[in-house]
Amino acid sequence: MALLEHDQPFLPALKPAERESLTGLGGRRRFPPGDHLLQEGERGTHVLVILQGWTVVSTATQRGTARLTLGLRGPGELLGDMAALDNRPRSATVTALGAVETLLVPGDRFRRFLIENPHASGLVMSQLSSRLRSADMERRSFASLTVLQRLSARLLELAQGSPSASDSGLPGVDLAQEDLAAAVGATREAVAKALGLLRKQQIVRTGTRRVEIVDAELLRLLAAGHTGSADG
Repeated sequence: MALLEHDQPFLPALKPAERESLTGLGGRRRFPPGDHLLQEGERGTHVLVILQGWTVVSTATQRGTARLTLGLRGPGELLGDMAALDNRPRSATVTALGAVETLLVPGDRFRRFLIENPHASGLVMSQLSSRLRSADMERRSFASLTVLQRLSARLLELAQGSPSASDSGLPGVDLAQEDLAAAVGATREAVAKALGLLRKQQIVRTGTRRVEIVDAELLRLLAAGHTGSADG
């Protein structure tokens, strides 16, 4: 399971001259917390490069109101490139987790930039391939892992890439329970039950829009399917 990109983000992976060229093709745009940077189904070909802040990428499910979280994107990462390349509707919604600052580049300029810079074009292709592989892994995990396993693995992953630090010094995840449920691919009720079990065993502590990891080693064991300690 992987919501975070593990390759070097797009912007710092560019050569200095490429980075300067791309920056000159667009302008800065800021988004407040909770605002949609891109919306699933909309028509648009511009791309965004995150300069500051974090976002969550999600898509609608067959349950209608429920959404499935596909990933978290942070500084240096590229958004909207699929629609810029194939001129089809956006495939996902991107929402600001906090204040976000981006570089907005029109689609025609971005496509011309890729034609003129083969190295940058290769980075985009590599990114698309990596995300497709990650999506395949996600589908397999939903079919084979329990909610407790998926939640444990997700909490560890998100804590490692958390955009904010805990005042207590504990690694933590700053997401509402419904967002965490979407990240796990389960109902809010199922995630609440699993969190209750983790809290009872003092593996995590929960607060408003926050889960703090108290015992990362036990959480890793649960993610691997060792449930004896949590079942108590």
